[in-house]
Amino acid sequence: MEAKFQIFLTLLGVLAGTALVARRTDIAPAILLLLVGIVLAFVPGMPSLELPPELVLLVVLPPLIYSASVAMSWREFKANLRPIILLSVGCVIFTAFMVATATHYLIGLPWSIGFLLGAIVAPPDVVAPLAIARRLGMPRRILVVLEGEGLANDATALILYRFALAAITTGLFSLPKATGTFLVIVAGEIAFGTAVGWLSLRARRRARDPQVEITLSLITPYLAYWIPEHFGGSGVIATVACGLYMSWNGPLLISAATRLQGIFFWDLIIYLIEGLLFLLTGFQMRSLYEKSKSFPLHDILTATVLVAVIVIVARFVWVFPGTYLPRWISRRVSERDPLPSWRAVFVVAFTGVRGAVSLAAALALPLTLPSGDAFPYRDLILFVAFGVIFVTLVGLGLTLPPVVRWLGLARDGRSEHIAEHEQEIAARREALNAALKSLDAITDDRELSDEVIKLLRSRHEIRINQLPDSLNPDTHDVSATGTELTRELIASERKFIHMLLRDGKITDETRRRIERDLDLEEASLANREYRRIPL
Repeated sequence: MEAKFQIFLTLLGVLAGTALVARRTDIAPAILLLLVGIVLAFVPGMPSLELPPELVLLVVLPPLIYSASVAMSWREFKANLRPIILLSVGCVIFTAFMVATATHYLIGLPWSIGFLLGAIVAPPDVVAPLAIARRLGMPRRILVVLEGEGLANDATALILYRFALAAITTGLFSLPKATGTFLVIVAGEIAFGTAVGWLSLRARRRARDPQVEITLSLITPYLAYWIPEHFGGSGVIATVACGLYMSWNGPLLISAATRLQGIFFWDLIIYLIEGLLFLLTGFQMRSLYEKSKSFPLHDILTATVLVAVIVIVARFVWVFPGTYLPRWISRRVSERDPLPSWRAVFVVAFTGVRGAVSLAAALALPLTLPSGDAFPYRDLILFVAFGVIFVTLVGLGLTLPPVVRWLGLARDGRSEHIAEHEQEIAARREALNAALKSLDAITDDRELSDEVIKLLRSRHEIRINQLPDSLNPDTHDVSATGTELTRELIASERKFIHMLLRDGKITDETRRRIERDLDLEEASLANREYRRIPL
């Protein structure tokens, strides 16, 4: 037990160190963590660390999906539902079919094995490409489409995976029956996930305690995921539906204290899960290398290169017609949703990075068939899945930033970012004006002292004055200077409070209460900070 805990602490240290290197080198942390994991796996004396598939599929995946769903805007998700469905359902099925066809005719895999391999490598990962895309400042709609696809594509892939696995183990498969089952699973999981979200919000509202509410929030994704998964579904769709319901209905039902503590809690949990997941994925290279000795190297490389090329090409083949054909066929679609630039379509097609879910699905394959025979091509599937993850994550991940810069999408993203900040400033000002009108109504209805009214009006005047009129250089520089000076004043106040504590003039409890107010004020400054955006 002590040795395992030491390994865990070592992994945390590697995670933190790699994050610092990633920040200095401007390389996506997921890429570096995968490479570091591969290197550490071959360090003499380092124990072999296996990645249990049930850990990924049953323990890690639910909070990742739920957190991303809660952070997702239901309004934006619904507005982009057509491209999200085309990618998360259509592109996954098309990619699985292309992989099955290519591996059947070019390297002789049975159709059922080809479809199983296709289902494993078809769904792109959402973590690594989104981290890169956000850092590059790409347009908002591209981020929404990629994030929406990443939320739902695992469900399609896992359902296909189960169908293919059942066909291999039983030898039976019916396309009409599978299609009907797929539709029932989707409808049932949407209803169940929404019900779990409704139940969770009501339970958290009754709790009225931040610690209890955060505990309930941690239970929620597992409740939404495990029950449908246990009855033969994917669990992913239910978790996405639950998260989107919480995102849309939660803001007015969750207390401020719970929200502040919950954001920190979930940010830390997701940071650790994502980092350790990519690190442990790299560690699998050691066991795969040991198993590869029983396979001809040429066969492994041929299959890996073939499947990696197919999944990359298939995405381009699907994305461009999937974008243009609906607008050519339907005037209603073209009027409601104008044609995006080819540059945006290209970068969506280019962002097809595979992740740990593909490896977990491959690892979850049974060792034997019900007859007792060894599961056919199991090790080859493992090699190919890891190879596709490595090729797409490292290859596409490292080339995505120069591709985005070459396409000029960063400039579009900066312009959009400026417009979004301008809207935010206007929304804050309008909200403060609405609150001021409410104050006028309150003073008319209630008997309040002049001191109370003066205090409330002063608060609003201070908050309004903190907002810049716009992001033009003159007014923005004044606002930015005021923010920096406020930080200096807060730092001076902290030092003085510490001196009072050291001299015994206040207690530690008093210092903590004052320090919390200062922390919240400084966090508020960071939340309202509008940095200069280069044009």
